[in-house]
Amino acid sequence: MARASNPSPQPTALTLHQASRVLEIGFDDGSVYRIPFELLRIHSPSAEVQGHGPGQEILQTGKRDVNIVAIEPIGNYAIKPVFSDGHETGLYSWGLLYQLGSQQDAHWQRYFERLAAAGVDRDAPMPGADGAGGAGGACGHHGH
Repeated sequence: MARASNPSPQPTALTLHQASRVLEIGFDDGSVYRIPFELLRIHSPSAEVQGHGPGQEILQTGKRDVNIVAIEPIGNYAIKPVFSDGHETGLYSWGLLYQLGSQQDAHWQRYFERLAAAGVDRDAPMPGADGAGGAGGACGHHGH
């Protein structure tokens, strides 16, 4: 049985530009996106960033200068970047990369709105970034 239209475009090319800190990714529908490493990092699909449910996302800051030091392919459906700040638990599916690339402006706007709402500077270091217990997290502590 023939497959219906491809549910999400497949990548045809993937290039890391270390100097400009962008991931360039081309898809089989002809689109090419240049996604800043910072945008990839702040939108990591990992539980460390997304929390464990809606409304539990952890606002990421201080990631403007983050680099991707390696990329590990995950099957033929995703990549796992290793970021220079040590973050390496996010699996980026082709669909997520396409969505981040095609809707960059909306993602940046939402990020800046979240920063403003939290009263936090984009370049502020993450709480616990100095090694003081960053892994403990807010899981399980719902206002006793």
